[in-house]
Amino acid sequence: MVHAEAVVGIKKWGNNLGVRLPGNVAKAAQLSAEQMVRVVVSDAGITITPVEGQALTLEQRLALFDPARHGGEAMAAEALGAEKW
Repeated sequence: MVHAEAVVGIKKWGNNLGVRLPGNVAKAAQLSAEQMVRVVVSDAGITITPVEGQALTLEQRLALFDPARHGGEAMAAEALGAEKW
């Protein structure tokens, strides 16, 4: 494995914080844009590890949907305007 190191700043990104990985660090870690990673915080520090496996299909995502956790129906009320369904 090629070793790379960089000192980067933490930036505000919406309600979150973000760290941009320099190209040489991402290349050495074999990371690419849109790739999923797992971030783990431990007493030793922060570890970023690539997530193996393929992206979930729509059916798999829907099977994981929990209305109690995700707020339930978005349009649970009656029609509000001149909509005709």
